[in-house]
Amino acid sequence: MEKTYNPKQIEQACYQNWEQQGYFSPHGQGQSYCIMLPPPNVTGTLHMGHGFQHAIMDVLIRYHRMKGDKTLWQVGTDHAGIATQMVVERQLLQQNVNRHDIGREAFLEKVWDWKALSGNTILQQMRRLGVSAAWSRERFTMDPAMSRAVQEAFIQLFDEGLIYRGQRLVNWDPKLGTAISDLEVVSSEEEGSLWHIRYPLADGSGHLVVATTRPETMLGDAAVAVNPEDERYQHLIGRHVHLPLAERPIPIIADPYVDREFGTGCVKITPAHDFNDYAIGQRHQLVTLNILNPDATLNENVPEAYRGLDRFAARKKVVEDLSRGNFLEKIEPHKLNVPRGDRSGEIIEPFLTYQWYVKTKPLAEPAIKAVESGDIRFVPENWSKTYFQWMHNIEDWCISRQIWWGHRIPAWYDEAGHIYVEKDEASVRQKYKLADEIVLTQDADVLDTWFSSALWPFSTLGWPDKTPELDMYYPTNVLVTGFDIIFFWVARMIMFGLKFMGKKPFAEVYVTGLIRDHEGQKMSKSKGNILDPIDLIDGIDLEPLVAKRISGLMQPAMAARIEKNTRQQFPDGIGAYGTDALRLTYFSISGPGRDLRFEFNRLESSRNFCNKLWNATRYVLMNVADKDCSGNKDTLVFSLSCRWIWAKLQETITEVRKHIDEYRFDLAVQALYEFTWNHYCDWYLELSKALLTTDQPEEVKQATRFTLINVLENLLRLLHPFMPFITETLWQQIYPLSEKAKPAILAEETIMIQPYPEFDSSFDNPSIIHDMTWIQNVIVGIRTIRAEMNINPGKLVPILLRNAKDHDKACFKQAELFILALAKLSSVEWLTNDQVAPAAATALAGEMEILIPLAGLIDVDAETTRLNKEIAKLQAEIAKCEGKLNNASFINKAPADVVTQEKARLDEFSLAVKQLQQQLEMLRVDVK
Repeated sequence: MEKTYNPKQIEQACYQNWEQQGYFSPHGQGQSYCIMLPPPNVTGTLHMGHGFQHAIMDVLIRYHRMKGDKTLWQVGTDHAGIATQMVVERQLLQQNVNRHDIGREAFLEKVWDWKALSGNTILQQMRRLGVSAAWSRERFTMDPAMSRAVQEAFIQLFDEGLIYRGQRLVNWDPKLGTAISDLEVVSSEEEGSLWHIRYPLADGSGHLVVATTRPETMLGDAAVAVNPEDERYQHLIGRHVHLPLAERPIPIIADPYVDREFGTGCVKITPAHDFNDYAIGQRHQLVTLNILNPDATLNENVPEAYRGLDRFAARKKVVEDLSRGNFLEKIEPHKLNVPRGDRSGEIIEPFLTYQWYVKTKPLAEPAIKAVESGDIRFVPENWSKTYFQWMHNIEDWCISRQIWWGHRIPAWYDEAGHIYVEKDEASVRQKYKLADEIVLTQDADVLDTWFSSALWPFSTLGWPDKTPELDMYYPTNVLVTGFDIIFFWVARMIMFGLKFMGKKPFAEVYVTGLIRDHEGQKMSKSKGNILDPIDLIDGIDLEPLVAKRISGLMQPAMAARIEKNTRQQFPDGIGAYGTDALRLTYFSISGPGRDLRFEFNRLESSRNFCNKLWNATRYVLMNVADKDCSGNKDTLVFSLSCRWIWAKLQETITEVRKHIDEYRFDLAVQALYEFTWNHYCDWYLELSKALLTTDQPEEVKQATRFTLINVLENLLRLLHPFMPFITETLWQQIYPLSEKAKPAILAEETIMIQPYPEFDSSFDNPSIIHDMTWIQNVIVGIRTIRAEMNINPGKLVPILLRNAKDHDKACFKQAELFILALAKLSSVEWLTNDQVAPAAATALAGEMEILIPLAGLIDVDAETTRLNKEIAKLQAEIAKCEGKLNNASFINKAPADVVTQEKARLDEFSLAVKQLQQQLEMLRVDVK
């Protein structure tokens, strides 16, 4: 073995071997266990959220693979309609060409070319994370088989009346020229204006004042609404106002939606350009007047003076004309939430247009029942409330997009506008018995990406055909996903799974929290706090890190701020931590909370854990080299320490399996850390030295070597799902020496397909654990006194034991070798309960007193001087902290976490002073 742990030397070669040997393909003869990877966008790169979720899925797959289940982790990518089309369109623009110049077919060829060259970056990055997915079964949502499934689903839903084409309000991106989903709309607070406009009463008796943030939309107003309970306007309900600039009357209506306390209590209603107004318009049968073209210029439904103007130019002119006509009451600064397309950055318009829709209520009812009945379970359970809230208020789903890249809608129109739906034109003619002379034109739109994604759990397994994989793996076991797509993806998979398969798509939905930075901030480009998992694995120098974080930023001030913060936080760049340390960190923060902080001190701890495991394995190998490690657990003569570590291992096995089964990966790694670092490394390895380096019977030494090897071999298998690379590498060294080793070790032997450790009742021994806890308390008590009194670590000391019970004496007797060696004792004397002891430092093990006489062990004067200096230093720090905390300016202006940190420092320093003063007092007592 190499002397030091270097993840770069082991990870890639290890992964290549796994993949080449086919270990990721379905293994095992047990029950099926299947996870569907949420297909990442083909344009995407691995971010921290991906890394976190992929690590969790990998733990589950590796765990069940080792349990003997027939596992399948179905992997693949999503064609990401809008995102992918934008990438290729940007490439065309660099050549001063747009997609319309080259036409649809040529454009799609270029998209496929791009996909072949650059489209699978994220899949390669997933490999770096140790993902053990079934790569041989990789799917792409635009594969021919997947496209066939999409067509089949669309045709079936249309034939059953569950898909229709209708005119409704949608989120419209004027730059992309397409409808987009709510998930693709990002709203943020921006500075704007609130224009108060006078609407004259039609009879000339006065006017109403309405306020709007979008004055250009008044040209499409259909009414002014008031609250029916508002006595100020009850006498006007049913009358009309004169719409300024548009020169037409509109009614005054009453609707409880109107907040009588907001503004004047009068609201303009523009059904074609506001979602709430659209609903009001439907209730009151108002005219729905669309005033926009698809590019957000104003159309022929507005007065001629505004036709063809961009919406913002039209806004400026409308305001000028209102002012000129004395219709403008006032303008106020106003903060408002502005919706923008997440891809284009363009302000989104509610837009009235013909689109294709799925009628969702009939599909939602069984999907709601599946969760209500417990057939599908959310983990944590509280996310079911979010699911129900969305599903009980579900609206029909707009599934058409006005782009070229995607599954083209299998619908054709004749010249009269009649709609025919089938997989191709020939099938349309056959199904609807159409003559050849009837001219048919296919719909130009493509389907929403989420439509094909909703079929993912069964289309990837061969549906609509009945395949062995579909029988074996559907329903799948668990879906691991984020809370932000519970409705957009999870709910739709449930609806489509129940509809097309008659069964739920998965038994459980494990909803992960959101990875945030160390301060709890969401990671974003604008904050400059994004972490790249690959950078954490491989490391990155400062200058490339800075360049990466500020690239593409349009605002110099933002770029300067981010550069400054990056240089302060990472003056030397980011070190290489390796995949296993990153994965372990992910698991350590994976509690049930909604927000999960990623902190570098945890990452450091994880890397230290890897180093500890590596060094422990080297120690074991050095101590068993060329010696007999064989044996039968039923006949070997195990020492107290061996029986104890085997018993602690059984406790850990039980605990870890329980936590994995309950999706508490944080508690699982906590239990593994405790056993590995504290029990095995800090205690058992030290205890084993006392047996292997002293004059002990060979049978005891052999049992110790057997225990060293085989407990470690079990531990590596326990750790493997969490830390695959280091455990595989170390296991290859340990396995040939273990009791499980075959006579001839095959080159392709791997820890991946070894059985996951199970509880062994023959090693279960609560009484040994109880006794060993007492022994550890004795040793720790002595070590604590040595540390507090600054006694040289190598100096042998005498101890006195008083107030001991029979159990204490029995425990001490069986562990005397260990206590003398680990506590470094020169002598042990038992005192009677009433016997007076000399001045000594004291510790307790239960009720038994452990006394170390200090006479002759330390230089009292020198130790007194040292303690006084330490106390003086701490008191100076206390004065600084108190000065800050007594400063009102600091308390009021400093961030809350900084104030909290300062208070914690004060408490820490105060406690340290108290402990040092106690030690000083002990010295004074001893001198007397």
